[in-house]
Amino acid sequence: MRVGAVLSRTSNHSPGTRRDGRPVPVAFTRRHTWTVVAAIALAASIPKVRAQSQSSTPANAGAAAAPDTTAPSARPARQTTLNKSGEINLIRGLSSEVAVAKIPLPRGKHGIDLDSMGKIDQAKAREQIKTNGVAVNPGSPIEISKIVFHENHLIFVINGGGKSGTHWYQHIEVGMGTTTAPVAPVDPNQSLAYGSYITLKFPGHVPNLTVDQAKLLLANVLDFQRHSPTVLYSPTVPPQFKEAIKNHQVLVGMDHDAVLSAKGPPDRKVREDSPDGSEKEDWIYGLPPHVLFVVFDGDNVVSVKQY
Repeated sequence: MRVGAVLSRTSNHSPGTRRDGRPVPVAFTRRHTWTVVAAIALAASIPKVRAQSQSSTPANAGAAAAPDTTAPSARPARQTTLNKSGEINLIRGLSSEVAVAKIPLPRGKHGIDLDSMGKIDQAKAREQIKTNGVAVNPGSPIEISKIVFHENHLIFVINGGGKSGTHWYQHIEVGMGTTTAPVAPVDPNQSLAYGSYITLKFPGHVPNLTVDQAKLLLANVLDFQRHSPTVLYSPTVPPQFKEAIKNHQVLVGMDHDAVLSAKGPPDRKVREDSPDGSEKEDWIYGLPPHVLFVVFDGDNVVSVKQY
C-alpha cells in the first residue's frame, strides 16, 4: 500500500511540485522514485530465489538432517558371540580346573543340562541317574577335562566324560555252535565310568563369556572354591596333606578321601590280593606316557609313582 501510494503521487503530480503546490527539488524526487523501483524489483525476486533454493534441496535432506530421537532402550542391543579369543580364555581358565560336585552327576553321554541362567534341568537329571547310575557323588572333587564348543551350547567334560571305557571290539564274540567267547575280555573296573558331562545351553548363540561368568553359571553344580569340610577343615589332617591337596598332589600316608580331594576319581582301579592276605588297590590316573600310580594298602597310600 505504501509503494502504491508513492507511485500514485509521482504519477499524478509534476516532478517539481508537491500536492499543495509547493516546489520540491528535482534531485530528491528522482532519488526517491528510483529507491521505490529498486525495492519493488528486489521484493519480486525474493520469492523466486526461495523457490529455487527449495526446489534444489533433495527431498530426503530434511530426513537425513533430522536428529535421531529414538529412545536408547528402543534401539537393538549389540550382542556379541563367543569368538576364538573367548574360547581360548575359557580353555585357559577352566581346563583342568578342580572343583567339588554339589549334586550327583550321572554316567552316560548326556549328563546334566543347564539353561542360560544356570538353572538345572531336574527332570532330565533324575532320568539320567535312574538310567545310568551315579558317576560322581556330592562332595567329591572333580576335574574339567575338556570344553567342547558348539553354536548354542557348551559341553564341560567332567573326569574324562561319562561314557564307558570299553572298546568296540570288546563287544564282539566268536565261537562254534552255541558256544561263543568275547574277542577281548572286559575288565569290570574299566567298563565303569567315573565322569560325566555338564551342558550349558543358550538361546540363539553362546555369548562372549568370561571365566568368572562361566563359573557363576556352573555354580549350582560345581563349587570352584574346593571347600571340602571332611578333609581341608578337619583338625586330624596334617598341614602337609592339606597343602598337597590344594596343589593337587598325592603323598604317601594319605587316605582315600584325601586322594579324592587332591586328584578326583581315578581313571582306572585295579585290586589284587597279597600273599599275606592284605588287599592292595591301584588308582591309575592319566594315559601313557604320563601315568600316575597310587597304591593303597587298606585305606592308606603306600606308594606313589609318576611315569
